Amino acid sequence: MCHRSAASDTETAEPQRNPTTATRSRNRLMDRHEQGVREYRELIGGEPHEKLAAVRAASPEMYETMIDSIFAGPLSRPELARADRELATVAMIAAMGGADDKLAGHVRAALHHGWHPSELRALAEHASAYAGFPRASHALEVIDEVVGVRPPAVRRVRASDHDTLVASLGETGPAVVLSGSFGIDWRMWEPVMARLAVGRRVFAYNLRGHGAAAGSPRPFTMTTMADDVVALMDNLGLDTAHVVGLSMGGGVAQTLAVRNPERVDSLALLGTTDYPFTEAFRVRARSAEVDGIAAQLEPTLTRWFTPAALAANTWGVRYARERILRFHPEDWVAAWNAFAEMDVQGKLADFGKPVLVLSGEKDASCTPEIMSGIADRIPGSKFQVLPGTPHQQTLEQPELVAEALDAFLPAER
Repeated sequence: MCHRSAASDTETAEPQRNPTTATRSRNRLMDRHEQGVREYRELIGGEPHEKLAAVRAASPEMYETMIDSIFAGPLSRPELARADRELATVAMIAAMGGADDKLAGHVRAALHHGWHPSELRALAEHASAYAGFPRASHALEVIDEVVGVRPPAVRRVRASDHDTLVASLGETGPAVVLSGSFGIDWRMWEPVMARLAVGRRVFAYNLRGHGAAAGSPRPFTMTTMADDVVALMDNLGLDTAHVVGLSMGGGVAQTLAVRNPERVDSLALLGTTDYPFTEAFRVRARSAEVDGIAAQLEPTLTRWFTPAALAANTWGVRYARERILRFHPEDWVAAWNAFAEMDVQGKLADFGKPVLVLSGEKDASCTPEIMSGIADRIPGSKFQVLPGTPHQQTLEQPELVAEALDAFLPAER
């Protein structure tokens, strides 16, 4: 005969209930109470009788109402996902103000459910339009205190013939310039910037036509985009930099190293190519013209992420999806046409500086075979494969990327 362990049973783990409720049906009541306890654990995390101890001590009736009627009631409904409920709760408490401890607790719960710090900060910024700047700015302070990591400083900087956004982190050490993927903006680097900024000055920017640099002069070429980096470095006061590029940013980095090798201290090439798949790239450009941007979501995201990340709808997937949907069709076309004309293959054989070629094992766009070919054509380069990693390396496996780049890039220790 099996015996239940009292220590593991929900009824005994939860403190004794208020005897004033004993006149109600015990079986029905305990079932609902257990449902509320379970929902609290899933939604907030932890044991309610511990986290709500102050409420229970002051008013057992209020505590029971919260568990039996609220958490077992509307908060348990499946029409809203638990993650969405936490985001809504953060917004409401931030708008009301005056409940810092409750706001901090729900910020932690939102992070537990997969919301990214940047999404929570954007939520506070959004609240400023409706709840006012004092409450919104105070919510930002609470969010940053809970997150515990200072976000990058963001400013507008001139790049050739347009302005772009540059995010920076780190006060001293060698300069590192991060050139990003087609279709998204500087924030793709945020998951790795904190680690890279230890002993380094790290700068991530928006490519021409991307994000806040949308609508920059068209048409353009990869040479134009490399010249943008030179202008950007000049305006940031950087004589040289270690240049890291992913996907299209890797093409920009290679073009920069070919044209201005004296400005590049080292190269890190992530999930990129040195050969333009001209017809495939032009097909993608034409598809945006004919079918629209929304039609680019499915083929792009399935190239960029693993099925597991897509199924989980991780922050990286949510961020990439939104960036694609907001992309101007004319910029999309111009960028793919520029990428289709890249001309760098075989031109870095005499580069003579450190080069890291970092490939994702599960990259469906720039496979390890393609990436190893780049390494073969750059004598002395280091080739490394990141296990389980797709094309959008920093958005799905940031820890692996940060570890590899941290080991490769020099730092002030």
